[in-house]
Amino acid sequence: MANTQPARSVKEIEADIAATRSRLARTVDELTYRVSPDTIKANAVASLKGKVNDATLDADGNPRYDRLAVALGGVAVLAITMGGLRRIFYRG
Repeated sequence: MANTQPARSVKEIEADIAATRSRLARTVDELTYRVSPDTIKANAVASLKGKVNDATLDADGNPRYDRLAVALGGVAVLAITMGGLRRIFYRG
């Protein structure tokens, strides 16, 4: 089986190596950026803000009072429960 590819010059091979090295460097930089703690934190905060806004705002950007009332009621029940448990277990 004969080699059908034309022979490449040294300069062409060096240019290919330089291009590959450049692509690899960009890929490593992108991966470094994606896994940095600051980027992960920013993505998590943005995701959480989006979920909270979707749950508490309607399509026009107005607050959904029914969901806000449920959330505040849950917080109140939790506070009362924690206060009662504290009184029961820490009579001091």
